[in-house]
Amino acid sequence: MQLADHVYKEGGKLKWIQALGTGVDGITDQPSLRDDVLVTNMHGLHGDSMPESALLSMLALARNLPRSLRNQGQRKWERFPTGLLKGKTVGILGIGVIAESLAPKCKAFGMTVVGITSAKRPVEGIDRMFLRGELELAVKDLDFLVVLTPYTPETHGILNAKVFAAMKPKSFLVNLARGGVVDEVALLEALKEGRIAGAALDVFAVEPLPQDHPFWAMRNVIVTPHLGGFHDQYPEQALPTVEENLRRFLAGDIDNMINVVKRPARA
Repeated sequence: MQLADHVYKEGGKLKWIQALGTGVDGITDQPSLRDDVLVTNMHGLHGDSMPESALLSMLALARNLPRSLRNQGQRKWERFPTGLLKGKTVGILGIGVIAESLAPKCKAFGMTVVGITSAKRPVEGIDRMFLRGELELAVKDLDFLVVLTPYTPETHGILNAKVFAAMKPKSFLVNLARGGVVDEVALLEALKEGRIAGAALDVFAVEPLPQDHPFWAMRNVIVTPHLGGFHDQYPEQALPTVEENLRRFLAGDIDNMINVVKRPARA
């Protein structure tokens, strides 16, 4: 949930914000948030839930689960061939804690794993690595592109018409990062024109997704309401970080608080 900017403007005594997710866009980009306000997040908490969400999305797209669910609603018995993950190539855009957990799981399905990152480093389960500046080259042989990269000025709209044009017509997009990473107008056109086969979208430029948005009705799109990081064990996993940070904050031990977000000072 994003707080309106006037909350920060009127919060003259605000000293610390604990985000309950990893992403802090919507917090750190608010004009009235002072540079001296400490921001901490839940970095590292989504190493189980997000990889499972990515695998769920890939399996649902490969096996055309929406088609089966539509048939169920119509009580229609229709058998059709579905796809396997085995032998396919998945690209992961954004190589952090989540990708480190996802890559070996993809390998367990018999997939080839490609990493796309701002800084190359060896990661278990990743077969080859591309720099983010090589994105158009990296996507050309992918069957799935899983987006995990944080939303920053550098990644705003990074998945654009040129990237979709470079992807295979039978490839799928899975976005679990932030809506702003994707040029949604370009994605709509790519989906309508069959330049890519489909998409599983958990995040959007505007949330909640407006009821009249075309994504809702597209037969090759799976829409979920920003569920990727949430699960039944989230409170018990998150509370220890919140409690420890609260103890350290009250004790004045600011330097040792957990997951402090580094923010460049604004002019």
